[in-house]
Amino acid sequence: MTLCCRIRRYVHVTFLTNSHSLASFSFAPNTKSISSSVHKIDGAIASFTHIINKHHAPSEFEINKILGFLIKMKHYPTVTSLVAKMEFRGITPFMVTLNILINCYCHLGKMGFAFSVLVKIIKMGYQLNTITLNTIMKGLCINGEVRKALEFHDGVRAKGFLLDEVSYGTLINGLCKIGQTSAAIELLQKLERQPFKVNIVMYNTVIDGLCKDGLVTEARDLFSEMIARGISPDVFTYSSLIHGLCCLGQLKEADRLVNEMVQNNVNPDVYIFNILIDALCKEGRIREAQNMFDMMLERGHKPDVVSYCSLIDGYFLINEVNEARMLFDEMIERGLTIEVWCYSIMINGYCKNKRVDEAMTLFKEMKQRNLVPNTITYNSLIDGFCKLGRISCVQDLLYEMHASGQRPNVVTYSILLDALCKTQHLDEAIALFQRIVDKGICPNAYGFIILIDGLCKGGRLKTAQELFHHLLINGYRLNVMTYTAMISGLCKEGLFDEAVTFLSIMDDNGCFPDAVTYEIFIKALLQKNEYGMAEKLLREMISRGLLKKLR
Repeated sequence: MTLCCRIRRYVHVTFLTNSHSLASFSFAPNTKSISSSVHKIDGAIASFTHIINKHHAPSEFEINKILGFLIKMKHYPTVTSLVAKMEFRGITPFMVTLNILINCYCHLGKMGFAFSVLVKIIKMGYQLNTITLNTIMKGLCINGEVRKALEFHDGVRAKGFLLDEVSYGTLINGLCKIGQTSAAIELLQKLERQPFKVNIVMYNTVIDGLCKDGLVTEARDLFSEMIARGISPDVFTYSSLIHGLCCLGQLKEADRLVNEMVQNNVNPDVYIFNILIDALCKEGRIREAQNMFDMMLERGHKPDVVSYCSLIDGYFLINEVNEARMLFDEMIERGLTIEVWCYSIMINGYCKNKRVDEAMTLFKEMKQRNLVPNTITYNSLIDGFCKLGRISCVQDLLYEMHASGQRPNVVTYSILLDALCKTQHLDEAIALFQRIVDKGICPNAYGFIILIDGLCKGGRLKTAQELFHHLLINGYRLNVMTYTAMISGLCKEGLFDEAVTFLSIMDDNGCFPDAVTYEIFIKALLQKNEYGMAEKLLREMISRGLLKKLR
């Protein structure tokens, strides 16, 4: 048996052994309890120490079996320590052991150490193989150094090394992960000249990358090219395309693709049903989403937490609170694991429907289940109580939030700013805004709009202008809604010339007025009988192609 064949055999044994064969070892993991896992890891370390302390040469199979198990448990530092201990005992590491060591350093983000092991392999006279080279390239990619991985590829190819489909699959995946899908397509096309066949995994990776970038048309073109080359799409191909279409609101086309996959004997899985249910719910088409949910059951698929939570969120959107609650209870009855985000959806739904007391009951329930509410959970409750004017409850939540180590974020502060502005506590709103900035938190566009709009409506136009100019001078990125809030305030005071100046400032800063901006301005002009200026703005609106968007 050649060295290359032996290496492949040992790597297969080390990394691809099924759980049954691992269980035959005394240190195999028992997932029933953490303490059991710790015991098995300690057993593995003890076994390794015993093997290297024997007088005769240790078995390569036993050594790599133990190290392989520890890698599966993600105990990378333990593996590096054990290999160092082995070398200290004067035991020369095997080729597969060194590949395992490279893999560990890659996962630990220590690429310098990984390359030093690569140099050691060469110095020890071992023959480099694709497994070693692939591990290095994957390490560079998972550590965000895709360009270096490509350079490494070019270097080893120039030295005459042959790479395989795993090598190129790794590079293609790395390019897609950093948004370089065009480079991934270019690489894919170059592979037609390689001795191996381009496979479905490579196509799926690029199609998924294109869909995530919103380039669904390009993804579909690649899909057609793949089929033309005799590669049949699988459930992963379809799920990427269906998700991409749903994200663009093209549900009719997504449904057509589902029918196509069924005709091609590719059965939709729970993930695909979840994509469709979520998309339908987001569009308010809850009855269709419920039908999709029922169809999933009829096809023998068990809905998971994502299925239920998408549908629950949908029912809350159309204010069918009781239906949402029934689904939540059904989810618990089925024994599904209810996580923090599931409770957060329920709490947010109750709060949006002004049923904050029921939201608080759930909030207490989740803590009884030893689930720790996160900032999103607190924000939903704070917003709900603010909108109902129950400020004492808001104060209690903020105190509890701080005590539990959950930091308020920009959304929390925006909610509080909104509440203060709507209750005309403008000085407190300004003070809070200043505290936010002093804390080094950059308010979002919504925060700017809330405060500027609140100041304008509260008769503090001058303060609003000062704040606006302060934001501009300090380089804050202001969006069209922020400018529109300021223009609206000026128009209400009849300061049309100043409002026109703001339109010019918008253009100068590359932020162009939209249909709402013009609508507010034109309505204010017509109310003051300023027909000439209103007509001029209307013509300008038409020239910008915005008239069709006028409400």
